[in-house]
Amino acid sequence: MFELRRLRLLHELLLRGTIAEVATALAYSPSTVSQQLALLEREAGVALLEPDGRRVRLTAHGRLLAAHAARALELDEAVRAELSGLQSEAGPVKIAVMPTAAEALLPPALTLLARRLPGLRVEAVEMAPEEGLFELRARGFDLVVAEQYPGHSRELHDGMDRVVLGGDPIRLALPPGDGARSLADLRDRAWVLEPEGAAVRQWAVQQCRAAGFEPDVRYEATDLIAHARLVAAGHAVAMLPDLVWTGDRSTVRLLDLPGTPVREIFAATRSSSRDAAAIAAVLAALTEALRAHRPR
Repeated sequence: MFELRRLRLLHELLLRGTIAEVATALAYSPSTVSQQLALLEREAGVALLEPDGRRVRLTAHGRLLAAHAARALELDEAVRAELSGLQSEAGPVKIAVMPTAAEALLPPALTLLARRLPGLRVEAVEMAPEEGLFELRARGFDLVVAEQYPGHSRELHDGMDRVVLGGDPIRLALPPGDGARSLADLRDRAWVLEPEGAAVRQWAVQQCRAAGFEPDVRYEATDLIAHARLVAAGHAVAMLPDLVWTGDRSTVRLLDLPGTPVREIFAATRSSSRDAAAIAAVLAALTEALRAHRPR
């Protein structure tokens, strides 16, 4: 009989690639991970790992058992979710939230949950969508709040479900005294965008090109609050979603973009845990928080 904890280590190694990364993710020492995988090899009766330079890699038997391990972990989680359906406050629920949602959605969602399920423990970490979705597959989180921009869908994975929480309009943000009337009027302005390689950067550049110009990107930042502050100070223009504005947005001038684009805010969970009552309660609270978000 295989031990589930060791099967998870093998599954983690398949996802993360090195014993050191598995150890860091699960708060084990590398030697402990190696010892447990060696025990798993004895249980399997075949070699699961083989040398790969200074590292190890999975053998064909290792990859086969790792695939079965994923299914065993899903079944274990599904059983636990079904049992917890009888206890609405079973937890904790661990969530990863992208930065704008952490500021705009997490506080009101937690307020709703504290009123409805005061005994439910929610643990949240602010994390970029790409990293959060990877960690969801690795069972580091139960739920991830992420986004995708028009025409830039995020990769889909077996065993993961998505629930659309709602839409988040994207607008042009200009300094208060800027008299531009459209995107085409901003060809000579300095821009602040996310770094090269980000899907939103590619999307924003495409909007500018469709308007007939290449943006003069002088500033790069992953933090959208930094974008808003550069715009408010008169140093740049930007394309910003409404979730950036958790309060007063009168410090900038907003214009609609052509086609009034909206980014999709979604929550991702593992299919095996979708029936857990606590996760359903968190999803409901996040949906209501987005619906109620109305920046002044």
